[in-house]
Parts: sequence; C-alpha cells; structure tokens
Amino acid sequence: MLAAVVVLNTARLRPEALGAERPPPPVDAAAVDRLARAVRIPTISTDAGPPAPASLDAFHALLASSYPRVHATLRRETVAGHSLLYSWPGSDPTAPALLLAAHQDVVPIEGDSAKLWTHPPFAGVVRDGFIYGRGTIDDKMSLVAILEAAERMLARGVRPRRTVYLAFGHDEERGGSGARAIASLLKQRRARIGLAVDEGFAVLDGIIAGVDRPVALVGMAEKGYISVELTARGAGGHSSMPVHDNAAVRIARAAGRLADDPFPAELEGLSGDMLTALAPYMAWPQRAVLANRWLFGGLVERQLLANPRTAAALRTTTALTILSAGTKDNVLPQSARAVVNHRIRPGETMASVIARDRAVIGDAAVTVRALPGGHDPSRPASTASAGYRALAALIRETYPHAPVAPGLVLGATDGRSYEGLAGSVLRFTPMVMRPDDLARFHGNDERIAVADYMRAIGFYEALMSR
Repeated sequence: MLAAVVVLNTARLRPEALGAERPPPPVDAAAVDRLARAVRIPTISTDAGPPAPASLDAFHALLASSYPRVHATLRRETVAGHSLLYSWPGSDPTAPALLLAAHQDVVPIEGDSAKLWTHPPFAGVVRDGFIYGRGTIDDKMSLVAILEAAERMLARGVRPRRTVYLAFGHDEERGGSGARAIASLLKQRRARIGLAVDEGFAVLDGIIAGVDRPVALVGMAEKGYISVELTARGAGGHSSMPVHDNAAVRIARAAGRLADDPFPAELEGLSGDMLTALAPYMAWPQRAVLANRWLFGGLVERQLLANPRTAAALRTTTALTILSAGTKDNVLPQSARAVVNHRIRPGETMASVIARDRAVIGDAAVTVRALPGGHDPSRPASTASAGYRALAALIRETYPHAPVAPGLVLGATDGRSYEGLAGSVLRFTPMVMRPDDLARFHGNDERIAVADYMRAIGFYEALMSR
C-alpha cells in the first residue's frame, strides 16, 4: 500500500508542455554599443561611499543623449542626490502601475584582479558574441535594456495602458538608500503599484541539480541581513602567566558555539514551493522522492544541507567574518572582538536572531549587539497573485523551453524597498546564467551574451506594453 501511494503521488506530477528554445533575435548593433558605453563609466560603490558624483553625472548625461525620446516624454527626477525616477503616465489612470527597478552602481575590482580579465573591466569590449565589463550582469544590463525598450515603444508611438515607473537607485551595492528614497517619494504621492520587478534570479541553465533543462527562477522574497558584534574584556597581563580571564579565549568560544549550533533548517516555505514546481521535470527517483516529501522529507533535507549553496536556502546562515584580539605575541589581550554575519530566512527577524545568538553563547560576559545596516527578510509574494501569473506567462513566452518556479533570493536587492508600496515585488532578470557565469557575478570576466541582451530588451518591451 505504501508503494502504491508513492507511485500514485509520483504519477500525479505532470509537467506542463514546454516548447523549443526560440532562435536569437536580430542583433541591434547600436543598442549593443550603448550598453558598452554605459559599462565604460565606472560608477563604483565601495564601503567608503557611493559612486563618485562625477561618474554618476556622466552616466546620467549618457542616458539622456542615448535615449532622447524617453527624456523628452517621460518625467525624470533626481532623488537622494543621484537616484533616478522616470514616470510614464498610462492611458488608464485607474490601472495599478508597473515599477521596473535596476541600479546604476557596480562593485569594485578586487586588488589586482583586473589582470585576470580577458578584457579590461571598464573597457566595454564587444567580442565573440559577448559584451564584457563590470555591470553587464549586475545590473547596468537591466537598466539600459529597460530604457532601450521604452525608446523603441516611443518610436512606434506606443503608450502603455498602465503607468510605468522606472526606478534606478545609485547605491544598491552599499545598502540602497536611493531606492528607499524613491519608495518614500512614491508613497507620499500615494502611487498605486500592482507589480514591481527588480533584479534577482534568471534562467539557470545547468545549475539546478536533477533538472536536465534550463529553469526560470523568480525571486518571491529575499533574505534579511544582520551583522552581530561580539565583544569581551579580560584581565590582560603577561603571556608567561596566563589567566583564566582571557578575552580572546572567551570570544573564540562564543564564536565557536554559534558556528557549531546552526539555525534549524526548514524545508517548506519558498524552498519547498520551488521543489514542488520543479519535481515534474526531474527523473526517477528524484521525482518520486519530491512527490512524497511526507515520507522522504528527511532525506531531501539532508541532501540539500550537504551543499552550502542549497543549504543557505533552508536556514538562517551564520558566518564568522571578523576575529580580532591582542597587539603583541607575549601580551594577554584585554579585549577581543568578533563579527558574525547572518542572512535571515523569512520567518525569522533581526530581533529573534540576536536573542538566539545570546542564548547559544550563554555567557553574560560577552556583549552581543547588532551593527548598523541590517534589515529583516522581505515578505514573500504569492504565486497566486496577478503579478506573478503575468510575469510567469511572459517568461514562458520568452523562454518556452524553461519551466518557471518560485525561489528565495539569498542576497539583498533594492526590491525590498518597494514592499508595502507594490502589490507584488518579484525578482527576475531576463538573461541566461550558466555554471561558469556564477563566478562572474561580482567576479572576473563579467559578461553577457549579445543574444541574451537582445532578448532582455524584448522582454521589458513586452512587459511594459502589456
């Protein structure tokens, strides 16, 4: 009877009919050149601050000259110094608006790693079917593709039915104060937004284990973020006469307890929704296992926890990132410090994470406090929402060979700023990511295929047109 139930549940998993991959659209060489020129402007955010004003001013000037119809028709406002908000009134003022988000800034090049690039990171080289440069993945590609799409629509005399907002923050890579200011402005104006789309997942080809076809993942929420500082003081003294009250030992033990006692894993929620959506496309026995998680849930959880990449989707993560104590090898330190970074899974909060850290450490002599800059996880969007259904339909049309599934974004995006303002905030970038592309994200040789960029422009054009 048990075997019959397993087989029956597996048989009920019926994949939707998928089509063949569409041929690449014609190449618009002028559009490719405009993205290459945008990449050449180094709008770099660092820990010290947002991009240099001169770089952002140059980027804004390039956008104005590259997209004259957009800048003649849409209302452009500068918010929080250098963030940009474009407003395009729709023909139906009663329809909820669409907000498309992207960011202007990019991460720096680490150390002397520029020599590891095939082409210089800010040269905007187009070669062998790819556009190379920092920002081609994260996130100038999306920003420029959105403007390309709007310019094309205006050239054809197309006006969207819904009002469209284009929200381009200038400092997403260091916290997103620009996006928060744009969201605050729109709230003051009582903007009514049905769907907001920001960067996040993409079409993942060869990345999802057990699925032999590309998968389009849509981020329904993103993890929260908090860095926790642990501090302790000790008696100090000479190392020839060590004492029990050693600040370094106390901090090391506290950090070790946190590392050895991870947050509990949770298979359900968005991670479970993703597995449910992808199970029909898996081969036996993975399909049978996922169709019967009531029976095999423990096995599935153990397998996912064995891989750090998939384990991060199941729990609030704990990572010791800074450990410091002492000034000389023969002196006992009088103080010690550690910083632990948590990425918070929906269902937890910054407050609950701090409370659990204190309980796990169990040492009143260790001070535990949150460092500035944290935020709670976002509120998951619903796969039953009109926004998700519309976006998923367009993804299926653009990438008919890829099933669509919900997922949890592990990093942070500007999208969280628009929660509470938009009915649904979804995170999807219309491009294909392959295994070797994962290392390019914030890494070396960042690039996008010209064909993928052409599809992205068409995707945003269709999204705004509808």
